Amino acid sequence: MTGPPDAYASIRRAVLDAVEEAKLDPRSDTEAVRALVVKAVDGYQRAAHAGTLAAGGMALSDPAAMVTRITQAICDFGPLSSLFGRSDVEEIFIEGDRVLYLDQGGRLRGLAAPTTEAENHQVIDQLLSQTQRHLDAKSPLVQARVLQGAARLSAAIPPVADRLSATLRKYTLRKETLPYLLERDSLSGAAASFLWAVMQSRRSLIVSGPPGAGKTSLLSALLAATPANHCIRCAEEIRELSAPITHGSYYEARPPALDGSGEISLRDLVKFLLAMRPDLIVVGEVRGGEAFELLVNAAIMAGENVGESIVRKVFSTALDFVVHLDRDDVNRLGPDEEVRRQVMEVLAVVPAMTDDFSTEPIFVREALGKPLVWTGAYPPEVELIERSLPEGATMTAILEGRIPAPFADSHDADPAQRARMPGRSVPQPEAWHR
Repeated sequence: MTGPPDAYASIRRAVLDAVEEAKLDPRSDTEAVRALVVKAVDGYQRAAHAGTLAAGGMALSDPAAMVTRITQAICDFGPLSSLFGRSDVEEIFIEGDRVLYLDQGGRLRGLAAPTTEAENHQVIDQLLSQTQRHLDAKSPLVQARVLQGAARLSAAIPPVADRLSATLRKYTLRKETLPYLLERDSLSGAAASFLWAVMQSRRSLIVSGPPGAGKTSLLSALLAATPANHCIRCAEEIRELSAPITHGSYYEARPPALDGSGEISLRDLVKFLLAMRPDLIVVGEVRGGEAFELLVNAAIMAGENVGESIVRKVFSTALDFVVHLDRDDVNRLGPDEEVRRQVMEVLAVVPAMTDDFSTEPIFVREALGKPLVWTGAYPPEVELIERSLPEGATMTAILEGRIPAPFADSHDADPAQRARMPGRSVPQPEAWHR
């Protein structure tokens, strides 16, 4: 620490009063604010050496560090500022006065700079000040997009949590595409081509897996592979997806106001989007049992009291594929090993003669690091997928890995080029005719 715990609070309060009196904008008048901090720290040090501080306050051991700490707290996001600006930090965890972060290698590390719970709460308040959401006794739980949409914040305070508890998930700035995931060994070439073909044919699928397995990355890559003339509507509680969309838009749920009014749930959004003539609706992220209530009821408009047999029957006819991902257990990795995020299975959902369904593995990976291989099985209704493929392409050739998918992303084309594009998002390379 750079001094006694109450030194930070008292100096910061004095500086904030001076900033308000001088009518400074901390974001644009950084140097002026820093000058006020230096003045306040010098005054604190003189009072400490003169013995006039209340309750026997002691001088700061590192005045320069305190100047930097308070300046960052007022003009930026305190000791967390450096983490927000680092591209190798994926998630930040705040538990009271402790700050931990997850790097791109999947390892949990601690923040070296000292913090207090009050200081961390101030950072959360600063982040939320850019949104229409807040964290207080009346709203002890909050989720919001922060940092100009570059991160998702989930935070809780007492009485819901025993102390301040927050997670900040930073969104990747890299473009997620199937070729990128192929380079990262997240999936095989044949599986990438198969999923590309699925996205051309308006088939429905679920992407599943534990936290940090790469679900959002895969979904963004699948959206980038969707034909440019398909209308895509994406509904999320807190927006995470960032794939470019030529035709369509993104939609975000809204929590209720303090009086309980104004809520727009994911289910409300799905019902609304069904009336907007979409070719594809993306819903993320559904958690637990509400997935059935949200997706099935919204799709069939049958209300909430739907029997299990009907749910299973609708599920079997409405869903075509499941893609499951997994990730390494960090505790089992060496110090220089990177966490692998890989597709483990691609399953086809097969309707049964009864009110039930079964699944057929199309691609399977025995374990992380093992190859993702075709099982020899074909998806149901192959002809529906083949109708959307370039002339001469067959599902057999795709599954056997004999031809690659034309991965060009039509959503990145200029408007004039997009206007000339047919239903398929790419030209037909010679590879499709081998």
